[in-house]
Amino acid sequence: MHQKELEFRAYLKEIAMFNEATALFGWDTQTGMPRDAVDFRAEVSSYFSGKAFEMSISAKMEEFLTYFSQHSDILSQDGLLIYKEVKKEFDLNRNIPIDRYTAYIKCLGKADETWHEGRKTKSFEPFKQSLEEIVQFLKEFIPLQRKDEATPYDVLLNQYEPGMTVEKLDSLFSELRDGLMAIRQTLTEKGTVPQTDFLSRYVPKSQQHKLVTELAKRIDYNFDKGRLDDTTHPFMQNLNRNDARITTRWNEHDFKMATFGVIHEAGHGIYEQNIDARFDYTPLATGTSMGMHESQSLFYEIIVGSHKEFWKNNFSLFQEATEGTFKDIDFDTFYKGLHKSEPSFIRIEADTLTYPLHIIIRYEIEKMIFNEDLPVSELPRVWNEKYQEYLGITPENDLEGVLQDVHWSAGLFGYFPSYALGYMYAAQLYHTMEKTLDFTEEFAKDNYRKIREWLSAHIHQYGSSKKPNELILEATGEALSPRYLLDIQQKRYFDIYGID
Repeated sequence: MHQKELEFRAYLKEIAMFNEATALFGWDTQTGMPRDAVDFRAEVSSYFSGKAFEMSISAKMEEFLTYFSQHSDILSQDGLLIYKEVKKEFDLNRNIPIDRYTAYIKCLGKADETWHEGRKTKSFEPFKQSLEEIVQFLKEFIPLQRKDEATPYDVLLNQYEPGMTVEKLDSLFSELRDGLMAIRQTLTEKGTVPQTDFLSRYVPKSQQHKLVTELAKRIDYNFDKGRLDDTTHPFMQNLNRNDARITTRWNEHDFKMATFGVIHEAGHGIYEQNIDARFDYTPLATGTSMGMHESQSLFYEIIVGSHKEFWKNNFSLFQEATEGTFKDIDFDTFYKGLHKSEPSFIRIEADTLTYPLHIIIRYEIEKMIFNEDLPVSELPRVWNEKYQEYLGITPENDLEGVLQDVHWSAGLFGYFPSYALGYMYAAQLYHTMEKTLDFTEEFAKDNYRKIREWLSAHIHQYGSSKKPNELILEATGEALSPRYLLDIQQKRYFDIYGID
């Protein structure tokens, strides 16, 4: 490897270590930090983030990039990929003043606290000013980052899903929305509603913890490279490929919340744990996009975790973990009850059929904020109107409405569409996997390593070295399409609801 590339990689490693420390601060903020420490944590997080940001747009970084633009032939194959990724981020952020970026990070730290305050009072008011500040920062940054994107919101989308646009999403989401609502209408008109009264039975946290830990192990989440902690809003935090941490929240009268939440976050962790070591300490050492990342979490939650054979194999584990609480419930009743579909307010508690509608609502609101200048103060009203339009329900308060997600307090506008994209990616990957893998046979085992190995071979190992459109095309032979998800959902829910 050329000396100049070695120097470049050493510089990137230093940036990566600042970012890893910042990620650890973020994980602690959401899991164990005393609430009164928020101002101090905001200071230290903004300092470390600012250092990494400053290095990423520094004169030294510019010197590296200028040199390699003229001498790309000296770069190794991976070095060329790393250079291109770094240059993309440099061009994106170079025009943002460092003092404005550090102010933005500090704003996010304080927004987390006001979001929690709003949740306690079930009112948007304590959070409103913080969110207005976040949106204003992003609107300030977008013109500095914009190249040839058609709309301001496209600039945000592209940061989470490279190449994605409002035009493409409008088309994909329109087909997905219409298909899902048609399935829901058929269930309402012709289906037999599953029994679900048993789902609210008391299951202590200790029993749930035993169950979800074993399920995470079976899907091949490596606890030697991760851990499980409690939080308000579940997430996975990757520090490096040997430290990908997952979190969950518990409800002792709703075991589904932690069960599917842990499977979901473990899917994210599995992705990070299986990225090729050759990308360590570079921008390629993480998932290629949030849509592809969500495809891995949703593959395990929705494709695996909602598969009938998965639960047949794990029903005895469930009964054992819950120590007889459900001994009177047979498997068919249990499985169908898990998958009852009905409108609900909380996204992360939604059934798999209605879940994408929650995402489409958020997508449409975000478009309105950045492309139509919808005032932040109007969000509760618009949110409630959208829920009535798409799901026929209206939240009673802001806790079960506009305050339910942590994403906006973290500035993650443009992220939400990733969930629905992930659903579609996951279904398309499953369609291809079925040609060579017998899922019934795999679920009869106590470890589903072959499933994980297929995903690692086609998705995980590449980190960010390939873009999502490349990965889905190479893995499945075609571009992303909603039809595989609609096919799976129709087949699954028609079976659950007894529709021929």
